[in-house]
Amino acid sequence: MRRKRLPKYVSEFSDRHGKPRIRFRKKGHKDYYFTGAPLSDRFWQEYQACLDAKPIGNIGAERTAQGSISSLIAAYYQSPEFAGLNAATKATYRGIIERFREEHGDKRLALLERRHIKAIIAARAATPSAANNLLRMIRMLMRFAIDIGMRKDDPTYAMRGIRTKAGGFHSWTEEEIAQFEAVHPIGSKARLAFSLMLFTASRRSDAIRMGWQHVKGGRMAIRQQKTDVRIDVPIHQCLQVILDGAPKSDLTFLLTAHGKPFSPAGFGNWFRAQCDAAGLPQCSAHGLRKAAARRLAEAGCTDREIMSITGHKTTKEVTRYTNAADQVTLSDQAMGKVGGTKTE
Repeated sequence: MRRKRLPKYVSEFSDRHGKPRIRFRKKGHKDYYFTGAPLSDRFWQEYQACLDAKPIGNIGAERTAQGSISSLIAAYYQSPEFAGLNAATKATYRGIIERFREEHGDKRLALLERRHIKAIIAARAATPSAANNLLRMIRMLMRFAIDIGMRKDDPTYAMRGIRTKAGGFHSWTEEEIAQFEAVHPIGSKARLAFSLMLFTASRRSDAIRMGWQHVKGGRMAIRQQKTDVRIDVPIHQCLQVILDGAPKSDLTFLLTAHGKPFSPAGFGNWFRAQCDAAGLPQCSAHGLRKAAARRLAEAGCTDREIMSITGHKTTKEVTRYTNAADQVTLSDQAMGKVGGTKTE
């Protein structure tokens, strides 16, 4: 069948999900993705609107104007500090910074005051975590600006973020763990993913990279993507039972429905659906890592022992993860260490 010929500046392509898309692309104009079917009335209306649109002009001129916030961001992207980050962290930083740049990149860096930053953060009070992440990025940029001589002061110094609900991600309880296992039996992909995270205390970004190449001598050894810390831990007997049924031919234990490795975000969405299917909407992949740390704490492990499994670098980080340790279990252990006392 002969393909329909598209008009000038219009092309067809497949996006990263394999979905066919139609795009208008002309120098000096913003890219536009059509919603109407090719050559339909709606399509021609959109096409004409694209042709009539005012050209953007010198794209990027404002983004790199000397002395602008955007010029600071551009300098940071070229810095050794940014170059030294791993790919996942770079993507996270860019996502936050670029949204800030879109809104404020054309403003003069020298005119940015503390009150401006407080207003920017306060405007995001409805999403405290996002607001605090933005404050963290702005603070980092201001300190970088001082280092390279673009500012003499840090307007974020001692600035507090938005108070968030204590606890962060929900840590799975033993009842919730049992409920997930009851719905997703051994042999299912959901159970495999669940077990990899629970019995290695791994982040989703590491669980999706695990494969037989990381298994040797009854141990799982992998370099954490986020921290670049190498973790080498014994494989728990419960995890070994799960791995015994995993295919030996694939590079990673976990694959998408199309036989490809997961992306962290894609895996997060997929695992979210598995939790929902088990009737656990409050549970998440990250919460399994916290549950693993909780179990270690309840088993009487020291902070250093827990850190050897989770890869945390400070005891403060470990404490955030082990706050959910069962109070009753720990109190029994504590009183058991005290021993008996003499009475009259």
